Amino acid sequence: MAKQHDVRSLEDVVVKFVGDSGDGMQLTGTLFSEVAALAGNDLATFPDFPAEIRAPHNTIAGVSGFQMHMGKRKIYTSGDMCDVLVVMNPASLKSNLKWTKPGATLVIDSSTFDEKTIGKAGYTENPLEDGTLDGYHVIKAPITDLTRQSLEELGVDKRLAERTKNMFVLGLMFYLFERDLEKPLEFIKMKFSEKPKVVQANQTAMKAGYHFAESTEAIKITFRVDPAPMKKGLYRNITGNVATAWGLLAASEQSGRPLFLGSYPITPATEILMELSKHKSLGAKVFQAEDEIAGICSAIGASFGGSMAVTTTSGPGLSLKSEALGLAVITELPLVVVNVQRAGPSTGMPTKSEQSDLMQALFGRNGECPLMVMAASSAANCFYYAYLAAKYAMEHMTPVILLTDGYLGFGSELFRIPDVKDLPSIKPPMADPNDANFKPYRRDEKTLVRKWAVPGVEGLRHRIGGLEKTNIDGNVSTDPLNHQLMVNIREEKIWRISDYLPLLQVQGDPEGDLLVVGWGGTEGALASTVSRLQEEGHKISHAQFNFIKPLPKNTREVLKRFKKIVVCELNAGQFVNYLRMLYPEYTYYQFNKVQGLPFHIQELTETFIKLLED
Repeated sequence: MAKQHDVRSLEDVVVKFVGDSGDGMQLTGTLFSEVAALAGNDLATFPDFPAEIRAPHNTIAGVSGFQMHMGKRKIYTSGDMCDVLVVMNPASLKSNLKWTKPGATLVIDSSTFDEKTIGKAGYTENPLEDGTLDGYHVIKAPITDLTRQSLEELGVDKRLAERTKNMFVLGLMFYLFERDLEKPLEFIKMKFSEKPKVVQANQTAMKAGYHFAESTEAIKITFRVDPAPMKKGLYRNITGNVATAWGLLAASEQSGRPLFLGSYPITPATEILMELSKHKSLGAKVFQAEDEIAGICSAIGASFGGSMAVTTTSGPGLSLKSEALGLAVITELPLVVVNVQRAGPSTGMPTKSEQSDLMQALFGRNGECPLMVMAASSAANCFYYAYLAAKYAMEHMTPVILLTDGYLGFGSELFRIPDVKDLPSIKPPMADPNDANFKPYRRDEKTLVRKWAVPGVEGLRHRIGGLEKTNIDGNVSTDPLNHQLMVNIREEKIWRISDYLPLLQVQGDPEGDLLVVGWGGTEGALASTVSRLQEEGHKISHAQFNFIKPLPKNTREVLKRFKKIVVCELNAGQFVNYLRMLYPEYTYYQFNKVQGLPFHIQELTETFIKLLED
């Protein structure tokens, strides 16, 4: 007779897998997410792993996690508090129970809760027995022991048996969420196709976990999350870093300019370099330089030679690139600099996310050194903003800094793959070798953009370099009046890009009591919070900035229509001070968080309610 249990239908659910760094939580979460996507759920994910390469085993410093938020409606963030927490050791429980909702379901590997591991996690008593978990729905299972038992007949060694316990967990979770095993079993077969024994062990462990869940009386409830209504198309689950790489590839194809990436590996941006290195067949040239300075200088050289040039980095690397950025500005060459921001200063917290580099992007160079600054706001739209960064860099002959962050770069969401022919056109201003009047700094009267002259082409000889040039002719000059002219032109050229930017959009009414302002990767949390408060009848709206310099032309018009403006940032207040510089006539409230963590809906809700009531 089949086991009796209740089925609970959910609008959305937040699930987190946590364990020691060697427990395979990233693969577990990724595979669980892939199955959810195939089932038609919308989702967003975020992996959380330690900065230490070899943190001590079974300690809080070594806890690795993977959080995913799935639903039958549009999902904007990887979620706040967990509805289901999968715990592989005491340290994982210690560090993550505070992020779990009261009454949540906890799936716990009780095999790992011995006196030694409990003590290393900082507990004085066994949390499974001392009342710590009262109020939760706890599914205690000796997962490690059961995995070993399930593999005894295969004759696998102890190490392989322990490494497959994450597959046992997946099997259990697939039962808990009424998912079929067919797709994940096929995935295992493909991933480890050259290691048949590993395939057999992982598949056996997954089936064992599913069958355990079927038979145990500890599981009294299973969850059902129906498919989300989504526009027809080809989708895939994509991280922000991969989306960024794809956007650059699409821009190269659309512009007809070959892609060159010169970069140095740095967390959390390295995956862009790794992804582009796979696409030699699409014409991408990838150079892993010996340091950050060599990376950007190689890209500037490629831009001088007519390539769509890119360099990728994080905050510390952007610091090192700043002098070369000045070279790109004064030579007026197109260059895309992708900065996947992380917590600083210096090395800071390299696996944690912040919006900490805005002021550096705007002003972090010597001299009057203007360039365009943009920011992506979701893992999926990293594709579009990388594409646009390349478009504006080439069409306006300027470096463009594209700010993403670790939360976007490592996080993932469903991405509807576009047709490249449907993307905006990209028309680089290439110099005509047949133009008898060619001058290197002769400009378009409307945009102030000079022509892109590729060296070695008959008729396009010109001088280029880090010294100031005369306008039109491009001769080296120390004339003070010419320097003033060129400084003004380079600044004005950037602000004229606003004529080609989309206007700032407002989520909600165009006027009201409170405007919530954000920029970059905070969009999901801010939009979700504002939507809920709007449903409750509050006169609150939301504006998210993706274009920072220049700002959209209607920015002042949007700001003046609200009684209060609150600027929310994952830093100490960089964008709000930038707004104060440009629009000092308004009063700005602030909500800042500098913890290496994203915004939570609850903290935002409390802040906005207080502002609305005061």
